[in-house]
Formats: sequence, C-alpha cells, structure tokens
Amino acid sequence: MIKELALGIDIGGTNIVCGLVDKKGNLIAEGSCSMADFDTPEEMMVSISEKFHEMKSNLKTNQKIVGIGIGAPNGNFFNGCIENAPNLKWKGKIPLVKLFKKNFKLPVYLTNDANAAALGEMIYGGAKKMKDFIVITIGTGLGSGIVANGKLIYGHDGLAGELGHTIYQPGGRKCGCGRLGCLETYVSSSGLIKTTKELLEKNNTKSLLRKLKPNEIISINIQAAAIKGDKLAINAYEITGAILGQKLADAVAVTSPEAIFLFGGISRSGNLLIKPAKKALEENLLSVYKNKVKILQSELLDKNAAVLGAAAMVWCEK
Repeated sequence: MIKELALGIDIGGTNIVCGLVDKKGNLIAEGSCSMADFDTPEEMMVSISEKFHEMKSNLKTNQKIVGIGIGAPNGNFFNGCIENAPNLKWKGKIPLVKLFKKNFKLPVYLTNDANAAALGEMIYGGAKKMKDFIVITIGTGLGSGIVANGKLIYGHDGLAGELGHTIYQPGGRKCGCGRLGCLETYVSSSGLIKTTKELLEKNNTKSLLRKLKPNEIISINIQAAAIKGDKLAINAYEITGAILGQKLADAVAVTSPEAIFLFGGISRSGNLLIKPAKKALEENLLSVYKNKVKILQSELLDKNAAVLGAAAMVWCEK
C-alpha cells in the first residue's frame, strides 16, 4: 500500500525549514538552512532541491511524495507569489509556485507562513475541535492566521491576516514594511530586544543583562534572565505582553475567536508573555467578550507547526 507524503516548507526571515509529512502529521524527515546563505530565490531553490533529493533517497519503496506546501511571509494563496515581504531580503513580487513547479514537477501550494501554522494547529494541534481561532506566530516579525467558521480567511486578494502590520504606536518604531509603529516592531523577538535595550538605557535597575555585550542581548538570554527573576527582563516581557494583549482585543472584536494560540520565538517563554497578554486582553475587551477567549501556547511547539501546516495544504487541496 502506497503511503503518501507531502513536502512542507517554512520560509522565514532567518531560517528555512522543510520536512516530509504524512497525513497523520508524522514528520518523516527534516532539513534546514539559513536565509543568510542565499542572495536570490533561485539559490534557495538549489539548496532545498538538494535536501529534497537527500530525503527522497532515504524513503521506503511504498512511500511517495505527492505535493509541496509552502508557508512564507506575504505568501499569496491565490497567485502563488511572495509579495513585498518586509522580513525577507528579496523584494517585489516573487513567483515562487511557478519556480517550484518548474524544478520539482509536483503540485505546489503557497500561503502566508502564519496561515500555514494555523492549518497545522487546526489539523494536528490544539484547535482540532475549533472552528474559530487565531494563531499568532512570533519570530523575526509577527504573523497571524485567522480561522472563521472552519475556514482560513484569505481576503479578496489572498493577503488577509496581517495583524503584525496594524499600527500600535503612530509614529513609533520603524518597521521593515517602511511604516512606523507596526505591532511587530514591539511584539517579536527583535521587538523584545529593543524594549530591553531601552529599559537598560533609561533606568538604573540592576540586571544580569548589564553584564552582557550589546550583541548578546538576544531573546534567549532575556528569557533566561527573566526565569532567574531578573526584574528588568521580566518588565520587558510585561511590556511586550501588554502590547500584544491590547491588540488582540481588537482582533477579538472582529472575529470573536474561541482561542488565540501563540507559536514560535518568544511565545516559548510561556507565562512570562501569556500572563501580561491575558491581563491586557481582558482589560481592553468589550464587555460581551470578557472571559470567553483563551490565550494558549501552540500544542505544536515541540514540532514545527508551520512545516506541518504547509504540508497540510497538500491534503486540503489534493
């Protein structure tokens, strides 16, 4: 009996991860590479192709790859292009599906990376029994995949679900998209780092982080300090979580989700981020929504929700 597999690819601003996934969500093989290694999409294609053929060569005779699903920033499901992704070095409109079809001779599907994570959560994770939820992906930037009545919201042009590019602070921090004050400049790994550095500069609070060099003030070290009880690091998480919660209250007013799942990056810090986010959410919610919406960690944190979700597109569209 033939066992069908899909190649799921997660293209991020920092890393690219790909994996072969079966219909049950089992990751059969996995590979990764750094975005910094590629100046063009074609160079990335060569690297992914090499990893693909390496994984393919190790398959059993009854295993067959039937399609490719890709999650990428500003990935447009309708036209198969990445469109002006602010967190990628490649600018403009990139016809990724066309490029992959030419090189792989397989059906190829593309969506926003956060949409892919939402599909992964819906099919394999904590949202299995939910029809209305939001997945927030927190990494280099902030993405959101919104599911309403059991369907991903793509919008009329395929680019819906950009909560990270709603404005938190008018005239605030410069965003990669070219605007000022976008949410992801405050709630993301880079946003947490900026907030921490601002706190270090503005006050004299004792902190373990003062012993580090500027380039060592990274999210993993901030988290480690916060876990040890470092007040400044905890404050940085409180500020970040409060901003996230405030903006999630706006999202709730639009789609009324059952739950909001946090995935990736600084969401792995658990209650350091979730507790202040939940507090701010409740403080800013319209009364009819209060105490109805859960903020949860993704159940796929120890897996790769974006890869699983990207692969799931193959099963959804096949």
